[in-house]
Amino acid sequence: MGSKTPRISAKPAKKAAAKAKPRLLSGGNPQIAKGFGEEPIKAQIAAMPGWKSDLGRRLDALSPRAFPAVPKAVKWNSPLNGADEKTYFLGVHVFDRYIKIAFLMGAHLKPEPTVSSKQKNGRYLHVREDDDLDEAQLTEWVKQASKLPGEEM
Repeated sequence: MGSKTPRISAKPAKKAAAKAKPRLLSGGNPQIAKGFGEEPIKAQIAAMPGWKSDLGRRLDALSPRAFPAVPKAVKWNSPLNGADEKTYFLGVHVFDRYIKIAFLMGAHLKPEPTVSSKQKNGRYLHVREDDDLDEAQLTEWVKQASKLPGEEM
């Protein structure tokens, strides 16, 4: 008869893993499992480091004011707003020094967001910690973008 090895339950490990902070990818973007709806968005925002989490909450609150029934998802570790669960018009991505707000059809917005893209239609807005965010302009862009055909993802 061999020695008995104590059994270790997997349940405590799962609980610890669930409570652990998400890993930050290079650039400081949190790694969050993809999903649809409010829960993955809230998890992504909560995992954003420092001032970026507060800005993430402000941005998340702004979209439904501009487009009340906006579908939301997290894909590729980024919150997305869309026309449905396959087509998106807005994405948010965290970097070390700024948050990039991506308008996938931003070339059609008036006025265009300030940062160009390698993608023909894409335009970005980079928001740094000490920047003043023009929420009225951002809301107007979200309204415009929600009426354009999005990008299938």
